[in-house]
Amino acid sequence: MHKPPLAIGIDIGGTNVRAACIDASGQILERLVERTLRDPTALTSRLIALIRALDRPGITAVGIGVPGRVDARRNQVLSGGYVDLSTIPLAEAIERETGKSAFIDNDCNMALVGEIAAGAARDCRHVAMLTIGTGIGGAVVLDGTVMRGQRSAGQLGHVTVDLGGTVCNCGRIGCVETTSSGTALGRHIAAAGLAVGTSADEVLALARSGDARATGVIEAWAVPLRAAIDSIVASVDPELFLLGGGLGATACAALEWAPALSPWYQCPVRPAVLGDDAGVIGAALAGMKDDLFSP
Repeated sequence: MHKPPLAIGIDIGGTNVRAACIDASGQILERLVERTLRDPTALTSRLIALIRALDRPGITAVGIGVPGRVDARRNQVLSGGYVDLSTIPLAEAIERETGKSAFIDNDCNMALVGEIAAGAARDCRHVAMLTIGTGIGGAVVLDGTVMRGQRSAGQLGHVTVDLGGTVCNCGRIGCVETTSSGTALGRHIAAAGLAVGTSADEVLALARSGDARATGVIEAWAVPLRAAIDSIVASVDPELFLLGGGLGATACAALEWAPALSPWYQCPVRPAVLGDDAGVIGAALAGMKDDLFSP
């Protein structure tokens, strides 16, 4: 009997590195999780070790979702997020040490590939996505192909929503990452005087009960997010908009306090469903395919 192709997918997160052996249908056959190392050389060594640990007959490719800006056509990391791999020839090191072909892309691109293949965006050809966690990542698929632009299109966390706002890590002012990420939510919670450690879901529940401080927090978090979504919808006209990452589902619910303002710039906004598995599934599928999701 013919066995389906296999690949290893790796997702480098702010807290954990997730790696998995995945088949062509997106099913996870085996997974490993480790803490993310901040030193790029040490992290590269750990990625190689994870690949070797997951290796089995039939695996010839590895896909890796990397935080930051990535030139997928050249398999090159351009700038880092929580770990800067731009100083490391990552693909070359993995191919040399493991004998597998390596494909590198932005982590949100990989997550969106996973959601289209096996998650909330099945059968969709035009999808935009924001991943909401420590920061905000973005990705767009148009006509079944990841939008890449000249090198690294899809930096949607840096859509401007507040010209008088906070300076972003990218150097610009008022990016949606500064207003609507998990980090920003923590600032909103503190500024409102809510208890330290209050979770996003707890704030949402308080807002639904009529708590004025919680309502203010949700509005400060969700209104700029809606502005970013509407701007992205106006730009790329997706059939579906996904919110993923650790806070995607809560952010989607928070949009109840921030309805779309114009009928021109609307499409369904739904939470991603694959959770932490989206990145590894998408990375593996992108690594093994050369059509829909290739650079």
